[in-house]
Amino acid sequence: MAGSDEQAVRTRDRLAALLVDASAGALGAAGGRVAGVYLRSGTPGLLRLSVLAGLPGPLFRPWWRLHVDRPFPVADAYRLGVQVILPNATETMRRYPQFAAGLPFPFGSVHVPVPGGTEPLGVLTVLRPAVTDADDELLDRELLARLAEGLGAELLALADGDESAVLWDGEPMCVRPPAGRTAQAAVGRFSWDPEAAVVRADDRLHALLGLRPGEFAGTDTALAEAVAPADAYLILAALRDAAAGKPPNAPLVLRARDGSPRLLAVWPAGADAVGPAVGGVVFHPGSAASADGAADLLPQGVFCLDRLGVIVYANPALARLTGRTREWLLGRALWDALPWLTGPPYDDHLRGALLAPEPVHFHVQRPHGERDGPAEGDWLAVSVHPGTDLLTFTLVPASRMDTTAEPVPEPHPDEDTVVGDRSMAPLYRPIALAIALTDAVTARQVSVVVTQELLPAFGGRRLAIYLLQDRHLYLAWETGFPQGFLAPFDGVGLDVPIPGVETLTTGRPLFFESMQQLATAYPGLALDTNVGARAFLPLIASGRPVGSCILGFDRPRGFSTQERTVLTALAGLIAQAMERARRYDSEAALARGLQQALLPRRLSTHPRVETAGRYLPGTQGMDVGGDWYDVVGAGDGLALVIGDVQGHGVQAAATMGQLRSAVRAFALGDRPPDEVLSGTNLLLIDLDPGQFASCCYLRLDPATGRARIARAGHPPPLLRCPDGRTRVLEIAGGVVLGVDPSARYPVTELLLEPDAILAMYTDGLVERPGADIDDGITALRLALAKAGAAAGRRGGRSLSGVADRLTATARLATDRPDDVALLLAARRAPLPRDGRRGQAARGPTLPHRP
Repeated sequence: MAGSDEQAVRTRDRLAALLVDASAGALGAAGGRVAGVYLRSGTPGLLRLSVLAGLPGPLFRPWWRLHVDRPFPVADAYRLGVQVILPNATETMRRYPQFAAGLPFPFGSVHVPVPGGTEPLGVLTVLRPAVTDADDELLDRELLARLAEGLGAELLALADGDESAVLWDGEPMCVRPPAGRTAQAAVGRFSWDPEAAVVRADDRLHALLGLRPGEFAGTDTALAEAVAPADAYLILAALRDAAAGKPPNAPLVLRARDGSPRLLAVWPAGADAVGPAVGGVVFHPGSAASADGAADLLPQGVFCLDRLGVIVYANPALARLTGRTREWLLGRALWDALPWLTGPPYDDHLRGALLAPEPVHFHVQRPHGERDGPAEGDWLAVSVHPGTDLLTFTLVPASRMDTTAEPVPEPHPDEDTVVGDRSMAPLYRPIALAIALTDAVTARQVSVVVTQELLPAFGGRRLAIYLLQDRHLYLAWETGFPQGFLAPFDGVGLDVPIPGVETLTTGRPLFFESMQQLATAYPGLALDTNVGARAFLPLIASGRPVGSCILGFDRPRGFSTQERTVLTALAGLIAQAMERARRYDSEAALARGLQQALLPRRLSTHPRVETAGRYLPGTQGMDVGGDWYDVVGAGDGLALVIGDVQGHGVQAAATMGQLRSAVRAFALGDRPPDEVLSGTNLLLIDLDPGQFASCCYLRLDPATGRARIARAGHPPPLLRCPDGRTRVLEIAGGVVLGVDPSARYPVTELLLEPDAILAMYTDGLVERPGADIDDGITALRLALAKAGAAAGRRGGRSLSGVADRLTATARLATDRPDDVALLLAARRAPLPRDGRRGQAARGPTLPHRP
């Protein structure tokens, strides 16, 4: 997007307007609190946040950059080109535990790819309050898709159609979302005379409570019923305590009749006061009207923060508590005005208040020098009340606590993980690393997780992992080091005096804050650079040495006590994961051999039919299950079969192998579909493995397109017609195999037109916990309709490509860890006019994991 200086300025302004408008539109369409747009960057495989609306930028800094291969919903939406909808925290944690760990409070989210040419330009994402699965059906997905499509078209137009020019490599623009509707009256005052039992309320309180002056009885009971009927007893108790000189320390958090939040603060009048003994204020938190001066009377500190983190109101009590003037506080960002209210763990509380509807409560210690009163460093009780446009904070001195404040780690800035001046590493990254390591089953996967999670957390740029074998350390993984530098250290014995060996033999981590320190401790040791810092961590699992891990930093840096403790603990997690991975690697070799022996190495071919098969093992460890598929030459046609044996593991796989062989034998004899299933059923009962199986068998005549199908307890096939219509085939069926020796399996006939696509699948592709399987089948049918459209176009993707896209899309929708088998078949075009057969279709596809 280059040109003259004037044109470049106009282009940047237009780009900014497009991104801001798209975010604002997405907020309205999804009922969200926060929206943003991720765009591709100049770094391949890296998405950058270009705009953020509704959340202060520093609070979202750990997610400014995302790799497209990370297990995050934004990455999946971009990589697969599908919407990712997460209605609540339960669904988010189930499908994306690392994402949920970084935002540990209830919320939902929507992620929509921004279409471009050959691949998406980015992702439009919205964070919103959590809803139930039923409520999520009200989400206008079509509107969100149109917003994303419109943004993609505008971005391409701005780049003169060159999608490679649509890049974002800077920091995100942080903007305020469109203002919500503010209540006309958000603050009201009242006074109560306990002797006369009379309450006098101002006009604003009447308006706030929706009462006309004549409708208010003027008693304490009437006030309590009008403010919060369900909490009336709390209000009356607070009034009595205030009259006795013991008012509540903090405003009461209440719910109005319509469920909206209300805060009530009461206080006794002074000793020399004349008239009513108790004064009070009722206000609606999160409204700009909360800052109209009524809160100036409150004895608690109160301030309001907008959605960019700027203080827009502060009462006199807050000024006294913080030792700052109101004029100095107003207009300043929270991170500048009250830095002791930011950083971990307080940032999590602020993110929660900005995204979730419930108030957040926590304690914080004032640092030395920011106080009002004789005791320095007193603790304050903080309450944060969410609102559409503002957050309302109340601060009151808490009871003296025995607990002392935890030390703040030394800051080590890094563009991925620093919020304000405090590192996120001690809190978020260890959790994310632990969760990610549970999904890593091979040594390579463990190394990739450590690279993605551990290095960014502490600002590292180099990583090396050595594993112990036969009393020698062998290099298993490296990144960031000069090419060939680590080769001389590969295979060193445990008697070599280098830090990577010493950290393992002694079990002590070694930290060097500069390369000079390292050179002094180990004279003559080859160094890859003269500037930086290093950490050498022992990898020890359950007392057994596993290897060592080296972290490299480009600049000298210190390591706080907290960071050293966290790194040492993380090294233990890495060691456990590596030990598990090594066992897995040895078992996986056996599992792969067994799987290759049981599943077809090639599919029978026919010049008039193209086939593609996919098998995705979903279990861990042995990686074998009971799903299978096959294509067999039967007479002058083809037999297509798919089945699923109950359970997982070696026994299910062995039964699957026996059934596959039996079905193949029947098919080679060109037996009718009902006889094939009946014979296989009797065989399974005779074997008596204590298992049952579902199966679908189809006999196809490629010359005529005539197909005869029978199924035994298996999901019905899908058919995509040449005109694009896609439907579930109504196939009569019998019970699963292995249950009833007298079971019968009726046969259904249909005509498979030229260029029609038939999809057969196992239930792992369409089942979703807590959802109806019919919903999953419907989703698969829609995916087939979309993916199959490209197969019929000249130069479009082959059926193999359709299988890849269809399997990936459906697997994402179900997120089921079970085995998934998918078999697709498409009848080719009719014979040429000269009667000669065409060339064979694209060759058969071997089973693989996409």
